[in-house]
Amino acid sequence: MSVTLRVGTRGSALAVAQTTQVAHALRDALAGAGDDVEIEIVRVTTHGDTSRASLSSLGGTGVFATALRDALRAGECDVIVHSFKDLPTAPSPGLVIGAVPVREDARDMVVTHDGTRLEDLPAGSRVGTGSPRRIAQVHALRPDLEVVDIRGNVDSRLARLTAEGADRLDALVLAAAGLARLGRADVAAQPMPLTAWPSAPAQGALAIEVREEDAAGTALAAALAHVNDPATAAAAAAERGVLAGLEAGCSAPLGATAGFDGDGTLTLAAAAYSLDGTRRVAASVTIDAAAADPSAAAAAAASAAHEVVTRMLADGAAELVPGTAASTPEGTA
Repeated sequence: MSVTLRVGTRGSALAVAQTTQVAHALRDALAGAGDDVEIEIVRVTTHGDTSRASLSSLGGTGVFATALRDALRAGECDVIVHSFKDLPTAPSPGLVIGAVPVREDARDMVVTHDGTRLEDLPAGSRVGTGSPRRIAQVHALRPDLEVVDIRGNVDSRLARLTAEGADRLDALVLAAAGLARLGRADVAAQPMPLTAWPSAPAQGALAIEVREEDAAGTALAAALAHVNDPATAAAAAAERGVLAGLEAGCSAPLGATAGFDGDGTLTLAAAAYSLDGTRRVAASVTIDAAAADPSAAAAAAASAAHEVVTRMLADGAAELVPGTAASTPEGTA
């Protein structure tokens, strides 16, 4: 049987590149079940794409997701693909996350035109990023640098490393996953270790969202299960559980990193920052977990997130993350 799978995405080069990878994986899974599958990439313009305002002023929550979700509900596409770090933590009525593929590199990269490390940049150097978390982390490590709030796609940002005049930047902070998915391994980049520089919750992971009625008992549901990686899904859930527990938006100055060790444990670490980088509240926890068992992994992720949020609130994280409740949460669902 011939089937057309319509896959919704933002229209940026990075979004289309990562969505195309997902679409091919779903096509192969459906083809394995005997279907002849055609892929249609549906480009959707979101508020985050059209606004030139900074991410901090936009608030982050839903600016890259709402229009995609509306298109899915309206039947304009069959699945949509998000950068998981851009997705609000609150559930969206009628929609579910159907799969989370294997994660790309979750680290941030400091990119310069000649490979100079962040620690070695001359005082007063201009570092570009639109992320409040990255701004705070740069300030924390190098308070003598100038941080420039920027927007734009990866190529336009990279072009500013060789621009003339006021547009020129000495360094950029970009996601390793985005560079990899765009085939930009040629750039001179310094990877920032997650232990000292935690990235955005679920950075490097993708979320495939579908309508609830398509999430079980369908050929699409079987294909989604084929591309889903339970360990990545649980690690992303743990990190996003911190975001939800602190009632923080996607653009909050908050980093989190989680992963499963070979000995069957899940480690989750998170840190919240003041925007000027002078204050940091961090917590970490390691618990027993079975990455291969989706239910057990999900339960471990929720437990780890709750414990980390509890510790961070006790240490004053509510003062650093806008909108955070000052009381200990009852859960992080």
